[in-house]
Amino acid sequence: MLVLDGFPEPTLVEREADGFLDTHTHPFEVKALVVSGQIDLVVDGVRTSYISGELFHLLENQVHTECYGNNGVQYLASRKNSSESH
Repeated sequence: MLVLDGFPEPTLVEREADGFLDTHTHPFEVKALVVSGQIDLVVDGVRTSYISGELFHLLENQVHTECYGNNGVQYLASRKNSSESH
């Protein structure tokens, strides 16, 4: 899926238990697979929880917040800058 969409190999990201990142953006698009734990993302006022085995996708410069579960979260993230597109 990642290769077909022009994404590079994913890297493992680990976030601390009960952590939080306030409203921000990333200068890249990301597709990620939650390996363990939980991450809650708030995008356009809508909160969505992702747990082990689930995928999430954020567009480049998409405004969001992040909140990590009681056990933190580990996810495999592949990040693509618009300059890396086909």
